[in-house]
Amino acid sequence: MPDNKVTASLSAADQQAVLAAINTIKEKLPFLIDLTPEDKRTLPKMGDKSRAFVSQALMVATQNTDILPRSFDVEEMRKDWELLQALEPIRVALMQLMELLDDTYTEVGSEAYTAALAVYNYTRASGKGQALDGMLDALGQRFSHKTRPESPPKA
Repeated sequence: MPDNKVTASLSAADQQAVLAAINTIKEKLPFLIDLTPEDKRTLPKMGDKSRAFVSQALMVATQNTDILPRSFDVEEMRKDWELLQALEPIRVALMQLMELLDDTYTEVGSEAYTAALAVYNYTRASGKGQALDGMLDALGQRFSHKTRPESPPKA
């Protein structure tokens, strides 16, 4: 078997502690929302250049409230900007954690699948006549291809 890059286990207690920590994060951020794909597609996006623009616009709005319509809420703009800045380090930390989790999940899945393939190949090579035919058939189902019904010929 190839080298295992990940040799670890996660106890049920530790798994529950991690899930509880995630729930704590959700509780501390009760304002989080779930956008639809359509919402995400239609919203204007803010990138690095836009950050400076928003910061400068907030400064202009704060110092020149008389040029804005009465319905414009400068304080709400300020709160959005401050929340954005407060969320950024949390977002970066969670993105880094998610990347590590995804990479580890992918590696461990690959290691488990590679080991399963080795078991299947060893069973095929030397398991005949050892009362393993049923298990070999069951393992072999992974590689069976379903045949598609033939389409009627086009006229």
